[in-house]
Amino acid sequence: MKSLISVCIVVLLFVACGEPEPRRPVEVKSGSFFKQSVKRNKELLAQEEKNVQEIIEKDSLNDYINSSSGSWYHYEVENNEDTYTPRPDDLVTMTYALLNFNNDTLYSEEQIGILKYKVDKQELFPGLRNSVKLLKEGETAIFLFPSSLAYGYHGDNNKIGINVPIKARLTLLNIERNEGTVE
Repeated sequence: MKSLISVCIVVLLFVACGEPEPRRPVEVKSGSFFKQSVKRNKELLAQEEKNVQEIIEKDSLNDYINSSSGSWYHYEVENNEDTYTPRPDDLVTMTYALLNFNNDTLYSEEQIGILKYKVDKQELFPGLRNSVKLLKEGETAIFLFPSSLAYGYHGDNNKIGINVPIKARLTLLNIERNEGTVE
C-alpha cells in the first residue's frame, strides 16, 4: 500500500512539474469599434465646426477669435486697460448663461447665479474652464463650443443633450489673484 502511495506521489510530481500553458483569449478584439468611434467623432466635429462657421458668417457685426482650445468667441464688453487674465489658483467671480446654437436659453445667468471659481481647481465643463482664462476683469464674451468642449457624449442629464454644441455668455466680475502668482 505504501509503495502504491509512493508511486502516485511520484507520478503527480512529474505531471505537476510541466510548463504552465498561457490562457488564450476567449474573444479576439479587432479594434474596429474604436476605429468606427473615432470616425464618428471626426464627422461630428466637422459638422459642428461647419455650424460654427455658419454662425460666424451670419454675424457680420462681430469679429470672432479662435481660441487655442478649439472654441470661438467675440467680446460684448472688452477691457483694454487691464492686462491680467486669470491664472491657476486665482479666485474668479463670474456669471454665465448657456444657450443652444439657435439662441434658445438652456440655463440663464439668474438660474446659475454668481459663481466663485478657483481657476483650474474646481470642476467646470472643459470649454468654460479654458474660456475663463481668456478674459480680463469686467469683460463679457460669447463663446461657441463644439460638443466635445461642452458636455460631450453624456450631456448634463437635464437640458443639454448628447453631443450638443453650445453658446456661453461669460462675464468675469472680479479676479482675486493668488498671492503666489507672479505677474
